[in-house]
Amino acid sequence: MKTESLHAGDAQRVIHQAEAIAWLQAQGTLAGASVVTSLPDVSEIPRLDFEGWCRWFEDASAAVMAAVPPEGVAIFFQSDIRHAGGWVDKGALASRGAERAGGHLLFHRIVCRHPAGTLSSGRATYSHLLGFAPVPRPPSGRPHADVIPDAGFVPGKKAMGVKACLEACRFVLQETSTRTIVDPFCGWGTALAVANALGMNAVGVDLSARMCRRARVLDLKAYCA
Repeated sequence: MKTESLHAGDAQRVIHQAEAIAWLQAQGTLAGASVVTSLPDVSEIPRLDFEGWCRWFEDASAAVMAAVPPEGVAIFFQSDIRHAGGWVDKGALASRGAERAGGHLLFHRIVCRHPAGTLSSGRATYSHLLGFAPVPRPPSGRPHADVIPDAGFVPGKKAMGVKACLEACRFVLQETSTRTIVDPFCGWGTALAVANALGMNAVGVDLSARMCRRARVLDLKAYCA
């Protein structure tokens, strides 16, 4: 396992090159942290067939939820995919895993990856943004949008959009006492860079050395003003 760090002003970013589930299990509870992540789809784990990936996906979301401390939240950004002629609801898969680990759904929002009404015959033009807490929480009373009309700048293919990450990280700032964002499937590192731009520390994990290098240097301050 290789670890790299970056200081972005007063906020720190640490990147671990490691297998996400093993890393989470080794950490135990992520004290003082919340998770913002997007679990990989079946095309990104070629060693698994579809049924194996579905089981893995639920287990992975359960592992994420189990690592969140009582004061934190787990937020999943997931885009539905097509398989064998039908739709696969990745939001539902993430929910089943999180709920299995004791998670309580705080919100379910829709993020438009393309303008509403865009025609598509392939990948979904929307994503799910789902927030879970380890313990039940009363609603804060703060107003919010259930549909986010623009995911924002995307630094790379399949990366999370900046505006979606801002929505997630601002929820963490406003609704929890945690001030570190962990993304165990960090890829390009969008959630980490947005967290740093908001003054929070960030920890990322990815199996790919190339993605770890990208996640370490990504700077999105210009998109977070």
